[in-house]
Amino acid sequence: MAAQPAAGQKPQKPFHVVSPVLESLALSKAAGTKVFMKMENVQPSGSFKIRGIGHLCQDAARKGCRHFVCSSGGNAGLAAAFAARQLALPITVVVPSSSGPTPVRKLQELGATVEVYGKVWDDANSRAQELAKTEGWVIIPPFDHPLVWEGHASLVRELKDSLEDKPGAVVVAVGGGGLLAGVVAGLQQVGWQDVPIVAAETLGAHSFHEALKAGRLVTLPDITSVATCLGAKTVAARALECARECQVISQVVQDEEAVRAVQQFLDDERVLVEPACGAPLAVLYSGRLQRLQSEGRLPCPLRSVLLVVCGGSNIHTAQLRALQSQLGLQ
Repeated sequence: MAAQPAAGQKPQKPFHVVSPVLESLALSKAAGTKVFMKMENVQPSGSFKIRGIGHLCQDAARKGCRHFVCSSGGNAGLAAAFAARQLALPITVVVPSSSGPTPVRKLQELGATVEVYGKVWDDANSRAQELAKTEGWVIIPPFDHPLVWEGHASLVRELKDSLEDKPGAVVVAVGGGGLLAGVVAGLQQVGWQDVPIVAAETLGAHSFHEALKAGRLVTLPDITSVATCLGAKTVAARALECARECQVISQVVQDEEAVRAVQQFLDDERVLVEPACGAPLAVLYSGRLQRLQSEGRLPCPLRSVLLVVCGGSNIHTAQLRALQSQLGLQ
């Protein structure tokens, strides 16, 4: 869904592409049911983020924005920088030191001004909020904005066209909650709101799980997971609302499981994704779906499962080897 044009203007073409839906034989075997993958790793910015953030940037540009500012662990900033380049507008992206050099280099290649501030995303976000007070500058939140969720909902509308039947479950990663909010919006739009969602996080970045358990927003003391792109210490309030509107099942995996899943997925599908994407992969590889079925939380038998391969650009083979070494997996 592109930003609405002014009277007499053509609607803007969205910046994301329609990503393929592929069946995974390896994941199907591990999960005990057919698994389809929505390959969001092929998006122009490397992740699903371009859907919602591109939509928001188009809207802001139409309303007169002169300079974007975004806080990011990497992928949201890349999406915003890509959109800014398409719109021929300047952008400043504030990233935490935990993001590492890869997203900084990629952001600079897209023409963004990059500022490294603080240790985790919450620190970087505070700095971005300050910068956004400059006249003509507009903040582009990485996950917590209705237009971001609206843009992400396009993913599910595409599924409606790609799949013969609605899935038995959707498996997604949760960081700040933007993808979850978009998936819920999309399921509601296509009449699939009864489809359960399995929301995966890594321990140490599990702010959604803690919020669900407490029934209110919970702020983690720190982000200790290697899945830094899941690293929002407090999940968006909308994520909790989503859990009240749809069946959302939280699953927390260890860093080691997520990184093993990244390696397994690379071997199985020849696709390299971030540890953030490794969290939902670990849910499938580890047999957790079958456990949820045995607990009565998912139906048995289970119709096909849809995995959102959210992608991620803060990864390369040397980084994967370093993570494996750090976690004692080599």
